Parts: sequence; structure tokens; C-alpha cells
Amino acid sequence: MHHNILMVCDFFHPNIGGVENHIYILAVNLLQRGHKVVIVTHSYLPSRVGIRWLVPGLKVYHVPLKVLISNATLPNYLTFLPYIRNIVLRERITIVHGHASLSSYAQEAILHAHLFGSHFESMFGWWRGREGKEKDRKGQSTEHETRREIRTVFTDHSLFALDDATGILTNKLLAAALNNVDAVICVSHTARENTILRANLDPRTSYVIPSAIIAEQFRPPSSPLPIDPITIVVVSRLAYRKGIDLLVASAPRICSLYPNVNFLIGGSGPKLINLLQMREAYRLQDRITLLGAVNHHEVRDILVKGNIYLNTSLTESFGIGLLEAACAGCFIVSTRVGGVPEVLPKDMIEFAMPNEDDVVRALTKAIKIVTTGKHDPQQAHERVKSMYTWDDVACRTEKVYEDITNKEPVELWTRMHKTLRVGPFAGIIYLIILIVECLFFLWLELVTPRRDIHYVEEDWKPEQFRKVAREEKEREHKEDQLDQTSNSPVRQLY
Repeated sequence: MHHNILMVCDFFHPNIGGVENHIYILAVNLLQRGHKVVIVTHSYLPSRVGIRWLVPGLKVYHVPLKVLISNATLPNYLTFLPYIRNIVLRERITIVHGHASLSSYAQEAILHAHLFGSHFESMFGWWRGREGKEKDRKGQSTEHETRREIRTVFTDHSLFALDDATGILTNKLLAAALNNVDAVICVSHTARENTILRANLDPRTSYVIPSAIIAEQFRPPSSPLPIDPITIVVVSRLAYRKGIDLLVASAPRICSLYPNVNFLIGGSGPKLINLLQMREAYRLQDRITLLGAVNHHEVRDILVKGNIYLNTSLTESFGIGLLEAACAGCFIVSTRVGGVPEVLPKDMIEFAMPNEDDVVRALTKAIKIVTTGKHDPQQAHERVKSMYTWDDVACRTEKVYEDITNKEPVELWTRMHKTLRVGPFAGIIYLIILIVECLFFLWLELVTPRRDIHYVEEDWKPEQFRKVAREEKEREHKEDQLDQTSNSPVRQLY
């Protein structure tokens, strides 16, 4: 079945990160499977405002709302509604797919999606009788625009605590947003349990679909790396949550135990100063190399320089960095937290408890495995390549879409009753937001009727993009040949 999918998130390109890459690659694979996919994110002033296109035919709407912090927008439920309404209608969206718990856009899009359903329109859809038989500007009936059921899906990429101030506030916002969602996708079973508890979800509506990588981008070196010296690689954001304090404590001990072991650390963050102080205090400038901030396209070139990849995270929902390192041929040492135990087979990874002594023990065992030749980088690459593919992720996501398409939509009164159950105070607040949202939507239908919307009648497809790109390259090649001919000495004589 063909779907028109709207993926909504605050975090998207040109920023680079795990969530951004996940959305982009999943959208491209769904495009290639015949679906229509549109992205909605915030603007990046001054260049990324309005509509932009990404190869191979991915349309991106950059909504001009201000960013609060860390590329996340301030929750503004009513301000976002006029934008999302126009996009959903003009693109004929059937599925709204939000990403990331900290994305205000994703939560608000899921809340607004029910306004386009037949149950709401049957109660308050006074515009249906007026516009159902009218013609739009191209002479086509707009009746089919008002009879689409919008389904909602949410993908959670992170783990959050249940007992701190940040977690409590975030979890309450998430619970209200996902109160009536049709399906929730998590990247690991641990993340699924965490999200169900945080948002008080029905477990029957939650699915587990792990992320994936493009294995061709993380090929191991063609020739085996030397085992003298052994290089331990760390590529991570240098922050407390990534367990950099464990790295600071364990690295000098490993350097003392093994004179032939060096560290190669890539990344930036607030804990960089701790690493610099540790390196200076133990005089390890020749043993520990700090690369600073690393671009995503440079990660593979760093990973292939190492024999062992070390991850000291204190919390991790999945750990895409572990997959990339294993695919590049590294043996993995990681703390046993979150969804990390679900990522790789036991013979490809050595686990440690999140404490200094156990990290040293795990690294000691990993060094012994590498030096005795028990780890084959090429074999590790082939195993990861067969286990995680984006085609499989897209296929499983399609099945989720099919499941929710067959469900009965939730009526407005049921939504209001479920909203009150969010909490004695939060439930009332969100019920007021829901009622005002409905009234504002009806006002928008009066002020900007659907017959005045410019509907998208033709969409770019990957084949069209490839054709245009090929023609553009041929044109540039011909122009280069003409320039070379006009500048040749023989040509200049005449």
C-alpha cells in the first residue's frame, strides 16, 4: 500500500547526528520503496528557510520558528498548527511520523494529527458540505482531500531517567503527546520498556526496530593492523553521560600496564579539559592523542586506525557507534548499560560494569584477544553487514504503517477522556490545550479555506532526480569541452 509520510523532528540536516542520519536514510529507503516522504524541521537562518530538496528527491520544509537550545524549538502548540495544517493538506499526508522525545515539533505534530480525521470532521466539519463539491484552481474536486485518515507513529531514540527533574518534566510532556498515538517504535527492547514506563503506553502499540548503518562506508583496512603498538580508539561526545570520567580514570592505568598500548580519542565537549589535565598529569602526550571535533565523514578513517574501540557510556539506548566500529574491524569494549547488550554477539564485544576497575579488566581481556589473533576484522565486517541493513529497517517500518492503517480511529470524546488521565494537573492543562486547538483549527478553516491551498499535483521521484543529474553532468561536460576547444592554440590562430 502506498503511503504519504510526513516525518517531523527538530533535529535534521544540515546538522549531523544519529537521529538526523536515521531520519534521512529511512526516508530515502521509503522513497525507493514507492512511498512519498516529506520532512518537516525548523529553519536554519539565513540559508535554510522554506522548501529545500535533498538527493534523491526528498522534500524538506524548514518552518521559520525560533530555536530555543540545542537545535530544539520551544513548545508552541498553536503557533505550529497553521504550518502543519497547510503541509498536511497540500501534500495529502496519510501518516505523521515523529522522531525524538525532545523534539517539540514531533510531539505537536502528533497532537494536531487527529484534527484531520473523519471523526472530528463529522462533528465539526461544516466546511465539508461547502467545499466537498467545489473545484480547486486546477478544476479537480477537493472532496478527497477532506476524507483522509491521518495515522500517527513516534520513534524514540533515547533513554531517560524516571527520578530526576529533567526526566520528570520530559516524561510528562511525552505522556501527553503520546496519549493517543497509534504506534511507537523504539530502537531496542530496553528503550521500549523505558518509553512504556515514561509515557504510560499500552505495550501492544509499541514495536522494536533497531537502527542500521551503511556497511560500505565502514570497510576495514585491506591489510591487518600491527599489534605492536595496539591502538584503542574512542569517538564520542566528551560529556558526563558518555562516561568520560571512566575514560579519564582507566586510560592511565592501561598505559602503565601495557607500554605498547596507545589511545586515539576523537570528539569535543565539556569533558575535554579533564582529558587534557589527565594527559598532562601523567605525561602521556606521546601515548594519548586528542583529535578534537570530528566530522561524520572522517569517523571511518579514525576507526580503521584502531584495534579496539572503547565505549564508556553511562546510558545508551542502542549505540550506533558500536556498530560502526565493529563494521570497521575493531573489537568492542563497552559498558553494559541500556540497549548495548542487544547490539552485537558476545564474541564480538567485551562488557564491563560502569566502574574503573571493570573497565580496566575488560580492556585487558580485549588486548589479549587482539594480540593472540582471535579477532578477524574482515569477518566482523561481513557479520555486521548481514545483521543490520536499512532495507530491513524500512521493510519493518512499512509493516508498522500497515498495522496502524487497519486500526479504528479514536473519537474526539475518547481522546478528551484519555487526556484527563494524564494527571490531576497536567491532564486539565492538556485538555484545555486540546479544546483551544480544536477551536483554532476551525478558525483556520474559516480564514484559510482548503479551496485556497495550492495542492501538490506532481512529486519528484528518485528516477527523475537521477535523470536531471545525468543531464546536468552531460551539459557541464559539453561546456568544458567547448571551453577547451576555444582556448586551444589552433583555435586562437583563427
